[in-house]
Amino acid sequence: MKRPVQVVLLALTGLGLLHAALFTDLYLRYVKEGLGPLLIASGVLLLLLALAGAALDRNDHDHDHDHDHDHDHDHDHGHESAHGHDHSTAPRIAWLLFLPALSLLLYAPPALGAYSASRATDKVVKKQKEFAPLPAATSPLPMTLSEFTARVQQDRELSIKGRTVRMTGFVTPAGQDGGWYLTRIIFTCCAADAQSVKVRMYGSDALPANTWVAVTGTWHPQGRLGTKSAAAALDVRRAEQVSQPVNAYTDDLPLTPS
Repeated sequence: MKRPVQVVLLALTGLGLLHAALFTDLYLRYVKEGLGPLLIASGVLLLLLALAGAALDRNDHDHDHDHDHDHDHDHDHGHESAHGHDHSTAPRIAWLLFLPALSLLLYAPPALGAYSASRATDKVVKKQKEFAPLPAATSPLPMTLSEFTARVQQDRELSIKGRTVRMTGFVTPAGQDGGWYLTRIIFTCCAADAQSVKVRMYGSDALPANTWVAVTGTWHPQGRLGTKSAAAALDVRRAEQVSQPVNAYTDDLPLTPS
């Protein structure tokens, strides 16, 4: 790979990072929102390196042109024979780097979904000693999957009993019986450390895998409520398809796309 091609690769990668982080929210498929400024800085740095490489290549070209005018043909031929090894080349495998560089600009890799969630480590729900009272007048209660699981398995006051809640996530098939989980994938840093939190759904046929849905229902009685034996499960009264929220890789209440 000659230096001009290396310059193009640096430029494409830099532009791809800036495109994903500045002009779209695609980067949120792969890293947490807080890493956005670092991606922008990386994109700018790569573009600067590409410009520096282009300038260096231009200077080398001008120097070689002047050198040809200062020496006769025989001397040039001997010089090239002795020093003609090109150190500006990179291994051929470096050509493969064009694939991810172009994908950032032309085709974004698909987001993590049901396939990844079925194989990802389940996120351990944080232990809580006390729970704030649930608002009595709000029904259904908007709730995250982690909060629902924590109240079902840890809240000794049984505040979730009989309450109608509303949770949002995507469909992950639960097995051959047609059951399904409402799922969220959570990034600690990036897609490489993704974990999932799932709540089993009962009483509603599963939509296709990866479909984002908002479900309304009540706790599915299984195990002893307020203890670890209680199942993180919901008897679904209503399930409606929704758009994927902007904050798809957190377990926060969903934000609507801007």
